[in-house]
Amino acid sequence: MSFILDRDLYVPAIDAWIDPVAPKPRAIITHGHADHARSGHGAVLATPETIAIMQVRYGADCAGRFEPLRFGEVLSIDGAKVSLHPAGHILGSAQVLIEAEGQRALVTGDYKRLPDRTAEPYEAVTCDLLVTEATFGLPVFQHPAPRDEIVRLLKSVADQPERCHLVGCYALGKAQRVIALLRDAGWNRPIYLHGAMIELCALYEELGVPLGTLLPATGMPKAAMAGQIVIAPPSAIRDRWSRRFPDPVVCQASGWMSIKQRARQALVELPLVISDHCDWDELNQSILESGAETVWVTHGREDALVYWCRQQGLAAEPLALPGLDDDGGEGGA
Repeated sequence: MSFILDRDLYVPAIDAWIDPVAPKPRAIITHGHADHARSGHGAVLATPETIAIMQVRYGADCAGRFEPLRFGEVLSIDGAKVSLHPAGHILGSAQVLIEAEGQRALVTGDYKRLPDRTAEPYEAVTCDLLVTEATFGLPVFQHPAPRDEIVRLLKSVADQPERCHLVGCYALGKAQRVIALLRDAGWNRPIYLHGAMIELCALYEELGVPLGTLLPATGMPKAAMAGQIVIAPPSAIRDRWSRRFPDPVVCQASGWMSIKQRARQALVELPLVISDHCDWDELNQSILESGAETVWVTHGREDALVYWCRQQGLAAEPLALPGLDDDGGEGGA
């Protein structure tokens, strides 16, 4: 059977690619992480939030032109319809629905179903062909409640007031989510930021996501940082930059922290299992809710999810897409 979408995520009816790895005349971008959003396209169709993120990261002229499309709006092009639906991954992240020739094809991009006030809530969309990510596409991945992980972090801070807690997380999406979780758990003190976090946190606030008092982590007296929480890229908390803090507790917020060996290899003292992707059960639920008869699985652990889909009587196959990393491209899983 032929589909309105090919295996390179090219849509012939509208002559556009979804999250292409190389510059294209017309691209539809699901979200702002670097393995999905690249500069140099002729035209970019995306949510206004994703466009704002791309312009902050790559410059105002990082594409020939931008075409904002808000969630739920329908754009008709040569008899085909394009609409964007919340993916819940990060602010502005979208699932792309293509309707043409009597078919509905949905590309999820990266997505999560858990509540998160720093991202629009995931929306279930029905389709005939589903292209789903599988970053955590193994039954072993069962993510705990993020609020419980934050409780562990705050308990560690309370138990070790003489130490500074450095939380490693990606600058786009994960940092803002961790800050919001801390605020919702009652942490009203300033949160200190590595320089790589400042501009994107400011953008989130500009786009309507309040994060409370945030201060630069550099320039503070070492003794003043005892009992404080610092948000920084994972690479920074393991290099000389971290030596400016008193006896730092190295933490990292990622779905990969459920793998103890991975946490040990990264020298993480307090792993926090906070993921911006679906776990195994959520992937299963999403596939069934879509009503799709055909499923293409990409971006992670494809084989197990393909096998599960076939057990449900679905036509499923792995889809190898170049340039997509299983951790969100920049440590953002």
